Amino acid sequence: MSSPAAASGGNGGRGGGESGAWSATFAVLQRIGRSLMLPIAVLPAAGILLRLGQPDLLGADGLGWNRVAEVFAAAGGALLDNLALLFAVGVAIGFAKKSDGSTALAAVAAYLVFDRVSKVMFSHTSELKGTVVQEVRQEDGSLKETIGYGLQNPTQVLGGIVVGLMVALLYQRFYRVKLVSWLAFFGGRRFVPIISAGAALVLGVAFGLVWPTLGGWIDDFGDRLTGAGALGAGGYGVANRLLLPFGLHHILNSLIWFVFGTYDGPDGPVHGELNRYLAGDPHAGTFLAGFFPVLMFGLPGAALAIWRCAAPHRRGVVGGLMISAALTAFVCGVTEPIEFSFMFVAPLLYLVHVVLTGFSMYVLAAADAQLGFSFSAGLIDMLLNATKDNTRHLWLIVAMGVVYFFGYYAIFTFVIRRFDLPTPGREPGPESDAASDAESDAGAPSTSEPEVPPERAT
Repeated sequence: MSSPAAASGGNGGRGGGESGAWSATFAVLQRIGRSLMLPIAVLPAAGILLRLGQPDLLGADGLGWNRVAEVFAAAGGALLDNLALLFAVGVAIGFAKKSDGSTALAAVAAYLVFDRVSKVMFSHTSELKGTVVQEVRQEDGSLKETIGYGLQNPTQVLGGIVVGLMVALLYQRFYRVKLVSWLAFFGGRRFVPIISAGAALVLGVAFGLVWPTLGGWIDDFGDRLTGAGALGAGGYGVANRLLLPFGLHHILNSLIWFVFGTYDGPDGPVHGELNRYLAGDPHAGTFLAGFFPVLMFGLPGAALAIWRCAAPHRRGVVGGLMISAALTAFVCGVTEPIEFSFMFVAPLLYLVHVVLTGFSMYVLAAADAQLGFSFSAGLIDMLLNATKDNTRHLWLIVAMGVVYFFGYYAIFTFVIRRFDLPTPGREPGPESDAASDAESDAGAPSTSEPEVPPERAT
């Protein structure tokens, strides 16, 4: 039986309702963040292929394999040019519960409808007409304005994310729907692509009406943030690490990497810090360079400190885990195994990590250092982009990384021992209790009779 207080949500039903609404909203945001991981996983393939196809590697200024370079560049460009579609499919699969192949099919159908309908709407606006309309020369030599359906949609990745979320919700609602007998073939999962296409038409019209204004606001905000220089980069670094424990950093990353900032490249406008860097924007990469000292060098130093601070009888196990995690961080830039080893058991260490990340981002952006990545700030991406035209002050990034390795090691070692933090290998457990008992028994006088050796027992 529930008490009246419990039934009313504790100290007032209103507070309980607000807490429940926040929990539900937070859970949805976490699901969105996790769903973004699937399309982001395509980026290493896109970045590596595109980078290999550039002139300084396989092209004219590198190995001279121009035709081979063209093939690699086309392969990588195909993925980057269609990121919106990839995000629509990836988010739909990642966000929907019990998704399957019909979810992906529905996402493709929905995005194709959304793309064309929204472009038709944009072609009748003064703000976006120039982004979707191109002049095509006719047989008589005249020029005719035509909607360029092959051009990138002005909504970019955000449009794909919204379509993916819509399809995921429709899938969960209709994948078991039953129709009348003469329409039974189109029931269940087959109905999802149909209803998704219809909903995408409505969504395309809605975007056509609101995006000229909303998109302008987003672009202005992104330009202000990327134009903030060192302060903007430092704030991004702090926010990125603060959101990591909740799985929400992928939402922020998607905006910084694929939406904010515009570069008018040779093949048309490019949006987002990551895309602009890969496209050769001479001013892109300042919001990414600061991650390299932290992910490649700093966190491996933290892993070394955690290993050395572990109890002697646990250092073997902890060392194996920390060394492998440090190598993963250094080579691939994947740092979650290290960060999750201390962020919850020792929040003070994570706060130090957040501050140091923001400081690295701020310093390197202030020094106008530029270095980008296709997936994460690891050795692979550093080597691939070391000779890129818009990479600047690589020596400073590496030097700061060396400083951060020893800095993280020294700071983490001091904080762990000074405040006796329960990092891996230091938490109380049966082994440490047994060791403590053994030490106390060795120092205390024996109260029992001496044990009789087996050979003398009668």
